[in-house]
Amino acid sequence: MVRAVFPGTFDPVHNGHIDIAERACKLFDEVIVAVYDRPLKSLLFPPEERLALVEATFAAQPKIRVVGYSGLTVDFCRKASAQVIVRGLRVFSDFEHEFRMALANHRLAPEIEVVAFITSEEHSFLTGSTVREIASLGGNVGSLVPAHVAKALLRKMGEDGDDRQMTSLRD
Repeated sequence: MVRAVFPGTFDPVHNGHIDIAERACKLFDEVIVAVYDRPLKSLLFPPEERLALVEATFAAQPKIRVVGYSGLTVDFCRKASAQVIVRGLRVFSDFEHEFRMALANHRLAPEIEVVAFITSEEHSFLTGSTVREIASLGGNVGSLVPAHVAKALLRKMGEDGDDRQMTSLRD
C-alpha cells in the first residue's frame, strides 16, 4: 500500500487543493490531507475550523483521510507510515520554494519521496490568500471554494467586521 501525505494550512481549502488531492488519489492507495496547525504566517481560521472544513470537503472521498498535525512533516509521514509527500505547483515561483523544501525533507527523511503535481490551468491563480482577500472585500468566492467554505468565509468576515486587515501571503 502506498500512502501519501498532502500537507498544508488549507486556510481555506479551495478548488486547487481539491484538484491536487483528487488527482493524487489516482496514483496512491491512500491520501492523507494533513492540516498543519502552527504555520509561520497569519491565518484566518483556527486549526479546528480548518480541519472541520477540510473534513467536510473530502467526506465523500473513500481514499482520503483528513488529519491535523504539528511539527515536522517528515515526522508526521513516518508516524502515518506514508512513503510520499504530495505538493502542488502553480507557477514558476512555487518551484523554487518547493524544490528547497523537498531537498530539506529528503535530507531529514531520505526514505520519503516528494511528488509535485502541476496545477490544473483553471486553478493556476488560486491561493488561500487570494480567496481570503476576495472574501474580505465582499467578492463572491463561490467558484473558488466549496459552498460550505464560502459560507464559513462569509460568517468569518462578518465576525471580524469591516476593520479587519488582510495581508497577501504566499501559501
